[in-house]
Amino acid sequence: MLNPLSVAVFSEMPEGGGQTKLFEELRKPVDESSVKKMILTFEKRSYKNQELRIKFPDNPEKFMESELDLNDIIQEMHVIATMPDLYHLLVELNAVHSLLGLLTVVDLLQELTDIDTLHESEEGAEVLIDALLEGQVVALLVQNMERLDEQVKEEADGIYNTLAIIENMAEFRPGLCTEAAQQGLMQWLLKRIKAKMPFDANKLYCSEILAILLQNNDNTRELLGEMDGIDVLLQQLSVFKRHNPSTAEEQEMMENLFDALCSCLMLPANRDRFLRGEGLQLMNLMLREKKVSRTSALKVLDHGMIGPEGADNCHKFVDILGLRTIFPLFMKTPKKMKKTGTSEKEHEEHVSSIIASMLRNLKSQQRSRLLTKFTENDCEKVDRLMELHFKYLEAVQQADKRIEGEKHEMVRRGEILDDSMEDEFYLRRLDAGLFVLQLICYIMVEISNSGISQLQQRVHQILNLRGGSVKVVRHIMREYAESIGDGKSDEFKEAERKRIMDLVDNF
Repeated sequence: MLNPLSVAVFSEMPEGGGQTKLFEELRKPVDESSVKKMILTFEKRSYKNQELRIKFPDNPEKFMESELDLNDIIQEMHVIATMPDLYHLLVELNAVHSLLGLLTVVDLLQELTDIDTLHESEEGAEVLIDALLEGQVVALLVQNMERLDEQVKEEADGIYNTLAIIENMAEFRPGLCTEAAQQGLMQWLLKRIKAKMPFDANKLYCSEILAILLQNNDNTRELLGEMDGIDVLLQQLSVFKRHNPSTAEEQEMMENLFDALCSCLMLPANRDRFLRGEGLQLMNLMLREKKVSRTSALKVLDHGMIGPEGADNCHKFVDILGLRTIFPLFMKTPKKMKKTGTSEKEHEEHVSSIIASMLRNLKSQQRSRLLTKFTENDCEKVDRLMELHFKYLEAVQQADKRIEGEKHEMVRRGEILDDSMEDEFYLRRLDAGLFVLQLICYIMVEISNSGISQLQQRVHQILNLRGGSVKVVRHIMREYAESIGDGKSDEFKEAERKRIMDLVDNF
């Protein structure tokens, strides 16, 4: 039976004599036998409390004393949280089951699952987490949160502590996110995020847990989509199209919600929900309004339009006059980027990726409108494209030089260059700007194959003028074609490689 007296015990230490008694207990040496004794006392008091509650449901005075005794032993049990190697006793003596039946012990569970403590004794932690999951801990925690009134400070603290337990467990065992989301957590988080309540620490924490649940997890992304979660995220973010967050915490929440949205868009089914929920229009407005949200809106558009699944969003973006918004951002990287902690490279990567996605996906009239943009004002956008090409080419060549030096040094020392080392070098090259360079070269070969001769002429003219080379561009594109299609089918990868190589051969 769940214990409804969930206020007094949530996060308060016992007052007066209870506190003295507690400190006396804490001074005693703690070993296996004293922990066993403590757990057995807890079991007895828990049983007695439940018995009296069933016997006198309408007469709290009859069970108040047993409630206080139970509270005392729960407070004493906090000492177990400093000894994760004894967690197995909680499981063996069936205390986990009793603790879950008494969700007044949220703060104790929070300490037991503290991430640093869990890592101190992996074995003890595994045993405890297994037992908690077996007892459907998340479902019980969610039921408990549903009963709490956040107007009462202690109960609001209880919710915060509950979210901390979930975060600790998810960090220790990321695999439990799907199960947690399905046990009512996803639904509760969405409900809490859209509740008409002033912004507070709990709302911030909810946004954080939501982003964690969705990381690299198609099951939770699907679940959120089915619960109309995309609409919830868009509604919550729409506040920031004309107003900047008023505090650093509120900005953190905004970024968590944007991260959650980007995660969701990795799932093709959610691209359509985003399109129907007018997500493109909202992001386009954010780009125009020039508020803090602009940077993240750009990232969302990139996620929504990439790959063949982004085709519908690409067409719609042109229909809502998105080209007028995106090209000024391509022509000039905003100065304000620094304020939002975004690098120039990140901005240029997202904008280039969006334009590359449109060139890949657009058909007929929308494609013509995009290509016309490149011919406007004496091909100024091609000039900017080539400026970016040489900027990133230089950055990558410098990184390559450093890496070659390191490889040479390693060989000299007789070290072996294994695959993991090669992967690390490749990641460093991407980080130095190789990915942006690949996108820019892709745009160059696409517009050169568009059938508009002035675009091809301009690209080659500037390449020659600045001592660039077609051979280098082809080499970059070959490397890009090799790395394409992560997680996609072999047929898709093959067709996409062939498509890119055909463009390269005609460059």
